[in-house]
Amino acid sequence: MTAPDQLKLLLTEEEIRRQVKRLAQEINRDYQQKHPLLLSILKGSFVFMADLIRLLEIPVEIEFVRLSSYGSNKSTTGEVKVVHGLRSQIKGRDVLVIEDIVDTGFTVSYLLDYLRRKKPSSLKLCALFDKPSSRRKVSIAIDYLGFTIPNKFVVGYGLDYDERFRHLPQLYFIED
Repeated sequence: MTAPDQLKLLLTEEEIRRQVKRLAQEINRDYQQKHPLLLSILKGSFVFMADLIRLLEIPVEIEFVRLSSYGSNKSTTGEVKVVHGLRSQIKGRDVLVIEDIVDTGFTVSYLLDYLRRKKPSSLKLCALFDKPSSRRKVSIAIDYLGFTIPNKFVVGYGLDYDERFRHLPQLYFIED
């Protein structure tokens, strides 16, 4: 599959697949004898979550929330909006948040604070990509991490720019 010329390859499909498999193995190990709720942040993490749950050997439930802080921009507005909220009861549950990318930290920090107030038994974060650049505004502890990537705007593997490029199986950065 070819990408437009302004996209430069950052991670191959195989590199991503290997990390998703490693993350699934760690989650399988840590959640033995448990039945966690996996909470995916839409839209970007749906591809990652789908690939991840197919590799899990533990019973899981899934839930989705949709938050927005980018709109159609390449940079966050700094204001998080709930587009589709939590529907499941999480009090006393083991909750694992599945996120595609942690960038400034605003969105995931907002969600984790919201979830903590609902008193889950445990709350952890699994992120495929971490971009801990000077753009990071909020300190975020990532319990399960796939890749640390450079401070570039990335697309592919579920991540988009104005709803484009989600379908690409690799991770690209947009060259300015």
